[in-house]
Amino acid sequence: MTGAFRGFGLSLLTLTILGGCATTPSNDTAQAVAPIQVALATPPQVDQALTLNQIMANPDWMGILAKGEYWSDDSQSIYFARQAHGAPTRDFYQQAITAQSAEQLALNQLHSADQQYGVLDGSKSRKAYIYQGNVFVKVLATGQVSQLTRLNKPVEDVRFLNNGDIAYWQGNEVVRIHQDSGLIEQLALIKMENAPKGVQEPDSYIAKQQHRLIQYVAMQQDNAKHKAAYKEELAKADPTMAPEPWYLGDAETILEKSLSPDGRYLILSLMDKSYSWRSEHDIMPNYLGKDGYVDAVPVRARVAEDENPGQRLVLLDLAERQKHDVTIEGLTGFDEDVLASVKVENAQAKGERYKSEKQPRKIQLMQDWGWSQSAIQWHNQDNQVAIMLEAVDNKDRWIASLDLNSGKLATEHRLHDDAWVNYNFNQFGWLPNSDKLYYLSEETGYSHLYLKSLVGKPQALTQGKFVVSDITLGPKAQFIYYKANKQHPGIDNVYRVEIATGESEQLTQWNGQLDYSLSPDGTQLLLNASRRTEPSELFVQPIGGELKQLTHYTSDAFKQYAWQAPEVVAVASTHGAADVYARVYLPQGYDKNNAHKYPAVIFNHGAGYLQNAHYGFSGYFREFMFHNLLTQQGYVVMDMDYRGSKGYGRDWRTAVYRNMGHPEVEDLKDGVSWMVANANVDANKVGTYGGSYGGFLTFMALFTEPELFQAGAALRPVTDWAHYNAPYTSNILNTPDVDAIAYERSSPIEHAQGLQKPLLIMSGVLDDNVFFQDSVRLVQRLIELEKPMFETAIYPVEPHGFRQPSSWLDEYRRIYKLFEQELK
Repeated sequence: MTGAFRGFGLSLLTLTILGGCATTPSNDTAQAVAPIQVALATPPQVDQALTLNQIMANPDWMGILAKGEYWSDDSQSIYFARQAHGAPTRDFYQQAITAQSAEQLALNQLHSADQQYGVLDGSKSRKAYIYQGNVFVKVLATGQVSQLTRLNKPVEDVRFLNNGDIAYWQGNEVVRIHQDSGLIEQLALIKMENAPKGVQEPDSYIAKQQHRLIQYVAMQQDNAKHKAAYKEELAKADPTMAPEPWYLGDAETILEKSLSPDGRYLILSLMDKSYSWRSEHDIMPNYLGKDGYVDAVPVRARVAEDENPGQRLVLLDLAERQKHDVTIEGLTGFDEDVLASVKVENAQAKGERYKSEKQPRKIQLMQDWGWSQSAIQWHNQDNQVAIMLEAVDNKDRWIASLDLNSGKLATEHRLHDDAWVNYNFNQFGWLPNSDKLYYLSEETGYSHLYLKSLVGKPQALTQGKFVVSDITLGPKAQFIYYKANKQHPGIDNVYRVEIATGESEQLTQWNGQLDYSLSPDGTQLLLNASRRTEPSELFVQPIGGELKQLTHYTSDAFKQYAWQAPEVVAVASTHGAADVYARVYLPQGYDKNNAHKYPAVIFNHGAGYLQNAHYGFSGYFREFMFHNLLTQQGYVVMDMDYRGSKGYGRDWRTAVYRNMGHPEVEDLKDGVSWMVANANVDANKVGTYGGSYGGFLTFMALFTEPELFQAGAALRPVTDWAHYNAPYTSNILNTPDVDAIAYERSSPIEHAQGLQKPLLIMSGVLDDNVFFQDSVRLVQRLIELEKPMFETAIYPVEPHGFRQPSSWLDEYRRIYKLFEQELK
C-alpha cells in the first residue's frame, strides 16, 4: 500500500484565528448577526485518490511512534518505548541526545534503564525505584545499581527517609531498610480485622463455677494471663522485636498509605469494604468465547447504582503507638447542602417539598485522572503534610494541612464549583525549605498556578484567559515550569515562572501541540510534539537554545502525501457562548463562488471534555485521513470543539452541567450556518457522525433538531446516562436518585421520538466502557416508536476502541455509504 503514495509538498497554513465576531443575545430566539465572510486557503491538490482500505489498515504503515518518553538520570539521553499495532509487548529504546538514532534495550538491561518514577534522597545522590515489583537503588555519580529485594509479592511504593534509609510498602506492611547496617525493620503491619480478645475472664455462671471448682482449669487461666503479660512486657523492653500489628477492624479496606519523611507517621485512606465497583448482575456477554460458549465478562457498575461511600483517613503515630481518626470538621463547607437547589427542583417536579439540612458530606482523596503524584504530600524536611481532598458530590476540592498531634484538618485552600470541580489541573506540592504550597486552581475560570504559605493569602503566579497545566518544580526550586495555550487555545508552549519575582518567560516556540518533561539537571526540555499534518516526534531543546528533532519514526509514505492541514476557525455563537473553535477541511478544487453548493459533514469528537480543534496532529488519526478522503469526494468537513470541550476554561467545560447534548447541538447549528455562509455549503446536504460522546451527540442532534442534519452515524454511543459510569457522569449530571431531571433531559433514549432522518448505529459487543446494551435498549425503543429510518451494525469482538483493521474498515464503509446516499 505504501507504494501507492507519491511525494507532494505540505501546505502549512498561517496560525490565524478566522471567523466572525461573537454575539451574545440573551436567548436562543434573538436575531442572529450575519457571519463575516472569511477567506479560506485553497486545499492542496493531489493526483492519488485515498481509499478506505488505506486509511483503515493497520496504522503501523504511518510509522511506529515513540511513547512513554523520559530522561536518563544524567540528562544526556532519553528512554522510550515503541509498540506495533496489536503487538502484545513493547520494545524499549535509549537514545543519546547527540545521536542520530536509538538503540534497542535487551531484556537484561531494562531493570537499569533509569526508571521514570524513581525518588531521590535528600542529597539527590541516590535514586530508588521499583522494577517488576522489586526495589532498586542507583548511585547517580557512578551509575551503580543495586537490587534490594527479590520477592514474588510485589512492592507497591518506595521512598527515602530523611536519614537516607529506604522505606517501602508491600501489601499492608511498611518496611524500612537501614542503610548503615542493612537491617530490615517492620515499621508497621496493618491488619484489617478486629484485635484478638486476649485472655478472657469467665463471665457466665457455669464458666465461673468451672474456674472455682476445677483447679486445673484455674491454673490454665493463670498461666495464660502470665504468658500474655510476659509477652507484653518483653515487647516494651526488648528493642529487637518488631512492633505489634495495628488492628483497624474488619469493616474497611486500605486504599492508600503514605509515610512521613522521618518514618514516624503513617496516613491511611480507608473505604467500606462492602463497596464494590460492580455487582453480580454487572456483566457483559462475550458471544465468541474461546471455548465456544458465551462468557460472562465482569463490568463496572452504572451510575444509577454506584453508591460511593467516600473515604476516611486514619493517622498512626508509629513512635508513640497512637491512632487518630482524622476528622473533616476543619474543611470549610464540610457540611453544606451544596445540592439544595437541585433537590428542590426535583422535589417540586414530583409534587413534593425538600427541606435543606446540614450534614457531613462524603469525602475522598482527590481522584485526578491525569497526575502521577499522590494526593498526600509531605514536606521534604519538617513533619508537615498537605492533603488534597474532594467531596464525592464533586462540588468541592480542598487542600488541607493535618495536625499530627490531634488528627485535625485545617483548610488551606477551598475550590468550589457549583457545577463540578475538574478532574484535571490538581497538581500541588511544597516548595522545599519553606512553608509554602504551590498548586493549580480553576477559581478564576481558567487553570492557573498559585503559591500560598500556611499563614498567608494565595499569590497568583499566572493569570489570563489561558489554561496552565503540567507543572514541574525546577531542581533548584527557582522556577516552576508549565505548559499553557497563551497564544491560541489550540497551540501549546512551555513556560517557566520565577518564584521570587513572579516573572514568566516562554521557553518554546512551537506552532502545534506538545507535552514536555524537564531534564533532571534543569537545563533541557524533552518535547513530544506534533503539528496538524505531522504526527508526534521527540525533540530536545536546551533552555535558551535550538530545537533538535530526535526521532524520525513517521513513515515516508505518510509524510510524502499532501495531507490537507485543516484550518482552525472561530465560529461565532448565536446562543450566548464565546466563539466555537473548529477545524475545517475544504473539497478538492474548492470554489467559494461555485454555483453548485457542497455537501458537508460535521464530526463530533468523543469524551465530551476533549480538545480536537487544535494545531497538533489529531488523536483521531483515522478520522483525519477519512476527512481528507471526503474532501476528495467533494465534501466540506467540520470538526467542532463544542461547549464542554477541553482547553477553553471552566465556563466552557461546565456549560453542559445538567444539560448535556443541548448546548452542544446549538453549537452544531452555528457550525452549519458558518459553513453555509463561508464555505458554500448546501444546508440541506449536511450529515454528522461521531463515536462515544460523539455518538451521543449525533443522537441528540437528530432527535432534538431533526431538520439540522440529513443523516447521522453514531459509533459506540451513549444512549442513557444512567447506564454510564459514576466517576464521569456524576460530575455533570449529579446522580439519578438526586437529579432525575438532568438525566431525563440529557439522555437520547428520552428523545428518540424525534428521529426523522436516516440514522446508523454501530457498537462493539465487547465494549466495557459504553455497554452494547445501550444500543440494544435504544434500538428496541425505536422499534416500538415505529421508526423505519435507522440501521444497525454490530462488531462481535470489539471493545470501545476498535482494534481490528477489518472492523474499522467495515464501520467506515457504512458511514461513507450513508453520506453518499443521503447527502448527494
